[in-house]
Amino acid sequence: MVYEERNTWTSLIVSAIGTAIYVIVILQQAGDGPLTDVVWWPIMLWTIGGSIVVTIVLSILWGIFAGMGDPEGVGASDVRDRDISRMGSRVGQSFLLIAGLGVLVLCAFEADWFWIANTMYFGFALAAIVGSVARVIAYRRGIA
Repeated sequence: MVYEERNTWTSLIVSAIGTAIYVIVILQQAGDGPLTDVVWWPIMLWTIGGSIVVTIVLSILWGIFAGMGDPEGVGASDVRDRDISRMGSRVGQSFLLIAGLGVLVLCAFEADWFWIANTMYFGFALAAIVGSVARVIAYRRGIA
């Protein structure tokens, strides 16, 4: 498995788990009350920060273990990696666009801050997850 594919897998796994943890914590905090009463922003910031740190640490550790097996190719990238990365970014950016439009609509209707922020958060999460899935599929099946 090449360097870029390892990082893609790491990002995919951490993004999915981080998003699930965020949803679980928010729902637990809400209990039987409305979601808009939850103090969401510290949970969101800790989830984002934690996901970034965990992604970096796992990428480094996975790289170290991969380097033990193949010291020559541990950080090698080629044109295929660049093309796959570009394609995955385009796929992910479409979800950022959808989330941005959703945020604009919510702002126009003066929705609660909770819904506006979470729409953007889930747009970023979906962009990371779907973009990573597209990259993994491209690594496994190739770019058409």
